[in-house]
Amino acid sequence: MTAAAEALKQRLAESPTVGLIGLGYVGLPLAVAFAESGADVIGIDLDARRVAAIRSGASFIEDVTDEQLGRLVRAGRLSARDDVGALKDADAIVICVPTPLGKSKEPDISFIVAAADAVATIIRPGQLVVLESTTYPGTTQEVLAPRFQAKGVAVGRDIFLAFSPERIDPGNKCFTLRDIPKIVGGVTDACRELATTLYARVAPQIVPVSGPETAEMVKLFENTFRSVNIALVNEFAIMCRRLGLSVWEVIAAASTKPFGFMPFYPGPGLGGHCLPSDPHYLSWKVRLEGYEPRFIAFADEINRRMPAYVVQLVADTLNDRTRALRGARILVLGVAYKAGVADVRDSPALEIVEGLLAKGAVVEYHDPYVSSVLIGAHPMKSIAWDAAALVSRDVVLILTNHATYDWSAIIRESPLVIDTRNATGSLPPAPHVIRL
Repeated sequence: MTAAAEALKQRLAESPTVGLIGLGYVGLPLAVAFAESGADVIGIDLDARRVAAIRSGASFIEDVTDEQLGRLVRAGRLSARDDVGALKDADAIVICVPTPLGKSKEPDISFIVAAADAVATIIRPGQLVVLESTTYPGTTQEVLAPRFQAKGVAVGRDIFLAFSPERIDPGNKCFTLRDIPKIVGGVTDACRELATTLYARVAPQIVPVSGPETAEMVKLFENTFRSVNIALVNEFAIMCRRLGLSVWEVIAAASTKPFGFMPFYPGPGLGGHCLPSDPHYLSWKVRLEGYEPRFIAFADEINRRMPAYVVQLVADTLNDRTRALRGARILVLGVAYKAGVADVRDSPALEIVEGLLAKGAVVEYHDPYVSSVLIGAHPMKSIAWDAAALVSRDVVLILTNHATYDWSAIIRESPLVIDTRNATGSLPPAPHVIRL
């Protein structure tokens, strides 16, 4: 490595200044981890509410406690700004911005482009820039590198550039950021070595790969793997119902095989930022190369029809009991896309509730993490309820299996329960409990 690279490596190993652009579910936990490692961390976010919350030590992410954040802010280890200019003296800049889909399911990397343009205005020799946002292979080389080199700095000599995909699972207490190996792909060997030095501060293991394109592909493979396997088990759930079988019993029995099987579980649909969108980044990229990834499209079709399947399941279950869906009083438990989080991005619950409302059902919801939500054109608020009030509901529909719910009481007091998450699976079977 050059003398400049060696000097930067030493700073990254000892007491660097690290800048984080984007302070959401990925950026804030990473900022806290770097600060706890002894780095001085400057977080950048355009959302003034996030900046104000961090400055006051108030966390808005389940994986970061107020105590954790407040301690680092008071110690001067972590600060928040809304201007990328604050990173001009940073040793490393990590970009953790959203990568949504456009209306036609094409990649929308506008947040990456905006962040790269902003960094380009302050880039200087002796800095490491790492992209963590999930994106298609080639983004680091084709979008970031040219913008920086246009400022007269050479990647691999003056500044250093790498991709390291985020692997955070919000709400997961077993595998936190500090438990998950970090993939690192640098534009050059020096870039990879410097990124490795940076992430060694917070990760238990660094997995270097040959380049940023490989690292970008790794993340897409991980999430596409999950998406297609969830589609498979969702279709199995549909088939098992047609055959009068319990998909949950089938999965439990199959899981006893000690090799060649990995359990996935059905649900009301895919949610969150990653799984509904990441495979489309890969599909879009390979279509440019003349290949149509049919498997990804088919899996997406199955997963996206699950909310409609759940709406029909509610209608059919009521019909079997000589009740109509129109006018039925339905209490939905959980609108977050997964248990233990407040995130409703792409949550299948929103589509399900909207579908039930469109068919004339009277729907209310409760979620201990989500106090209000906009469902279609309907603003809704989480209601207060107790188990005794469930007797007046025609259906209790479980869409998110939050650990705070007392499933025994819910089954005891409800005339009809439709459970899409097997939240009640540990309890004895009951004729009024219908599982997906």
